[in-house]
Order: sequence, then C-alpha cells, then structure tokens
Amino acid sequence: MAKERLKSPRARLFVALDLPDLVRGGLIAWQREALDDPALRMIVPEALHVTLCFLAYQPEKDIERIAEIVRGVEARPVELRLAADPVAVPPNRARLFAVDASSDQAVALQAELSDRLEAGGVYRPEKRPFWSHVTVARVKPEKRTPSERRGRRRGRPALVQRAPTPLPGDLLEPFSAPRMTLYRSILHPAGAEYVPLAALDLPSEAGG
Repeated sequence: MAKERLKSPRARLFVALDLPDLVRGGLIAWQREALDDPALRMIVPEALHVTLCFLAYQPEKDIERIAEIVRGVEARPVELRLAADPVAVPPNRARLFAVDASSDQAVALQAELSDRLEAGGVYRPEKRPFWSHVTVARVKPEKRTPSERRGRRRGRPALVQRAPTPLPGDLLEPFSAPRMTLYRSILHPAGAEYVPLAALDLPSEAGG
C-alpha cells in the first residue's frame, strides 16, 4: 500500500497572492534598469507574486480537494504596499533580493489559509513567521573549479557588487491583490513553469 502511494503522480504546489497587471508591469520595467550587476538574474514576470503557503509535492488526486480549501477561504480585500529598498536574503551573502510587501491583511489571510490547509493534512506550517514579500532577483552561483564541482552539488552565490536600486515612487503606492491562486510549479532545466489551477477573486479596498 505504501509503495503504491509513492508511485502515484505528484505535483509541486503553492498558493500565492497575484499582483495587479499595472504593478507587475512596473516591477518588470524597474528590473530592467535596476538589476545591472552581472551576478543578478531577473525573476520572470509570472513568478512576481506573494507566496502564502508552499505545499511542496502533493498527490495529483488531491489537487481538487486542495483547490476547494483555497476557494473556501472568505474573500476579503488584501491591500499591499511595496517598500522602496530591496532586501538581501541572507544579508551577508545574498542568494536573492526581495521587496517587502507589508500588509496586515495578507498576514491574516495567510494564517487562515495555513490553518485550513494544515487541517486538511496537506500543509505543515513553517516555524519562521510569515513574511509578505515579492522576490525580484536571484543571485547566480559563482564559478567553480572542476574539483569544486565534484565535491559540492551547488556553488555559493556570487558576490553582488551593485545591489538593486530602490523602486520608483509610483510603485510605492498601496494596491489591492486581485486574487489568491493555487499554482502548480513544474521544474525545467531553464527554470520553473507556473500553472494556475484554481483562484479566489478578492475585492478591492474600495469594494470594486
């Protein structure tokens, strides 16, 4: 029985808040100007979102049940505000840069979603507090010698000499997340592909 379960197809899933098209477009334009260090790699447009819960690999047969949990959360406005200065993670030898997307409403939504997914047996909450953010750049690995490649699977991130510049003022205005989406992440050598599986539309602060 256990062997049969291990053989069942599995999907890499996560739930995220989508960004409005205008905000995403502004971030893309900013990336092209701000990420001029050769060690930095832009995050692709479809990956510009606020991850709420990463579910890792789940049986494909459970996708619809997980989608029902996501759609069962009460829809409410979620206002986000991007911070001006990208944050290096970790600060001493960055492997990525993220923009803080502060939001008490996102924190509350994530807590409810986390509880529902955990009760459904498909999510184990992380020990660290939830951080509402958008990853905007990753750091390429530094070049390694042949002996280093044999000894380690992955190299350290390269040193970033020029950190991303601050966001422009028009991206610092508050905005409402349009929806919460369940995604499937399909890993390819050239990068991940994100396939939306289910969504919950969210009202705006103005009730639109």
